[in-house]
Amino acid sequence: MHVEKNYIKDDLGRTLMLRGCNLGGSSKLPFAPNGASWDKDSLQNPKTVSFTGRPFPLEEAESHFKRLAGWGFTFLRFNITWEALEHEGPGIYDEEYLAYLRKVLNIAYEQGISVFIDPHQDVWSRWTGGDGAPAWTMEKLGINIDALDDTGAAFTHQRHTDSYPAMIWPSNYSKYGAAAMFTLFFGGNIYAPETFVDGMPVQDWLQGCYIDAMRHCYRRLKNCKAIAGWGTMNEPHPGYIGCQNLANLEEYVVASGPMPSPFEAMAAASGFSVKVPIYSMISLSGPKIKGYTTINPEKHTIFRDGYECPFKKAGVWTDEGGVPKLLKPDHFSKLNGKPIRFVDDFLNPFMRRFIDRMKAADEKCVFFIEGVPNDDNPRWDAEDKTPVVNAFHWYDGVTLYTKFFTPHFSIQSDTAKISLGKKHVLKSFSGQLKSMIDWTKNNMGNMPCLLGEFGLPFDLNKKKAFKTGDYRKHEEALSMYYDAVDENLLHSTIWNYTADNSHEHGDHWNDEDLSIYHNGEGRAKAGWLRPYPMATAGTPIQFSWNRKKRIFTYQFQADPAIPHETEIYMPAEYIGVSPQIMIKDSEGKSIDSVQADYQAEKQRLFLHCGEYSGTVVLTVAGNSRISA
Repeated sequence: MHVEKNYIKDDLGRTLMLRGCNLGGSSKLPFAPNGASWDKDSLQNPKTVSFTGRPFPLEEAESHFKRLAGWGFTFLRFNITWEALEHEGPGIYDEEYLAYLRKVLNIAYEQGISVFIDPHQDVWSRWTGGDGAPAWTMEKLGINIDALDDTGAAFTHQRHTDSYPAMIWPSNYSKYGAAAMFTLFFGGNIYAPETFVDGMPVQDWLQGCYIDAMRHCYRRLKNCKAIAGWGTMNEPHPGYIGCQNLANLEEYVVASGPMPSPFEAMAAASGFSVKVPIYSMISLSGPKIKGYTTINPEKHTIFRDGYECPFKKAGVWTDEGGVPKLLKPDHFSKLNGKPIRFVDDFLNPFMRRFIDRMKAADEKCVFFIEGVPNDDNPRWDAEDKTPVVNAFHWYDGVTLYTKFFTPHFSIQSDTAKISLGKKHVLKSFSGQLKSMIDWTKNNMGNMPCLLGEFGLPFDLNKKKAFKTGDYRKHEEALSMYYDAVDENLLHSTIWNYTADNSHEHGDHWNDEDLSIYHNGEGRAKAGWLRPYPMATAGTPIQFSWNRKKRIFTYQFQADPAIPHETEIYMPAEYIGVSPQIMIKDSEGKSIDSVQADYQAEKQRLFLHCGEYSGTVVLTVAGNSRISA
């Protein structure tokens, strides 16, 4: 697999369409002891956990990969975490887990599956309400991880299991634990220059440990033929970088529950009680304050003796006289006296550092980069020859957060624009994806795009489908998402496939339940199991799937210089044994020189174009007739 301009191609020169899923949702959590976030004790003993067994036990790997390959999901975003690699301490890598990964990935390759490794995180770590970084990244800064929730520096599922609001976890990006760590990771040298760890500036130390861990992992897995590429970091976040006024709540991912301003969060984390607003997340006019509460009423501090808030040390605020006072409200708003664009000024340099270090392990690696979700993407030099893919994310936000879906109504996450009517909703979905592709074309050197995450909560409508077995609503939603993906000729990996998904606990992380797999079967398959062109001897133009009529159409420009077949995935479940196949040119005339070879047992349609160099218009009907 390699990158040519804005295409991804195989070694035969064919244009690839990468399609698969994220594997898997519970890979965010330790396997032993079970790290499920609904378990109130799952944050204990962070040094002794093991992720060996994620995404599934080794003895189950072949059956899972066979199932995925049978679904045409031959390209996976393979999720690992920094914690999984290095939970015991800096430079102490879990070699048992790495050996397990090698075995799992070798089985994937045997089943015809390739992957890119995704270093996954959400809101920094499990102790700050998500997953990703080891506990010691905070402990080395003098943070008592057991005090984070007590002080309002995090809102964890483990602590609030019985009263954990749906989709509140992203609010942790605005809370001190995650926000401080991201600020130090990306901008510690600028905004907390007095903070050192083991004799190193905190930013250099954090980034160095992270990159060293991923590079060590890659070196251990270097010869695994399944690995086609590496991600740099899932959903990076600026923390406080770019904040104009620390006294105000700015640039939140979601406003839900208690929401302190950055200054209030700093004060509370350092032992002060702070009265803050409580937000109600969903309303047509945006988040609303529904009351107030006091965070850290017991006046605990997250800092051990001898340590203090790095931003207090940097002179951002003080508590002289026993009362917190903000001294530099715009401390994070500028870089060298100029306004900040986080993705260019901080994220881009990190990505390049990561890529340079990883390329030392393998020059041919393809890298999958991400900007800040629902926000900015980094600009990229068009002259840079490093094989890079913009692996942006997109979700139907109103459905994701409310866990209700109607095809006739949607709100665009970044602009709050309302769409009414199914055609307008679908147009909005497709348009949002197109805007990301257009940005990439104009500002990122026209590199290829992959939709790294999108998906649907399966616990829609208060888990009604779990009782009735009726997944038609889910099928409709997923089909609309995939229609938008197909219309934009996008590579994609849906979130997610969780091998141990359950109706009671979903994907076992923060009450999310987005797994397309459950208890041995695919869920709502009619929404996502569909034909697509896997490898084209030429240039794709457009394709679509009518799931109700079961008609697939594909138009591409054949290239006679590529003497290999075009390969199309055809799910037998919907195409059948003897589909009707029609091949015409752009003027509607049959092309006798293009031969079709449908192999039902392989769920593949092979087209042999020979010397033909024009446009091919393919139509395949499963259970419906097509007119000659």
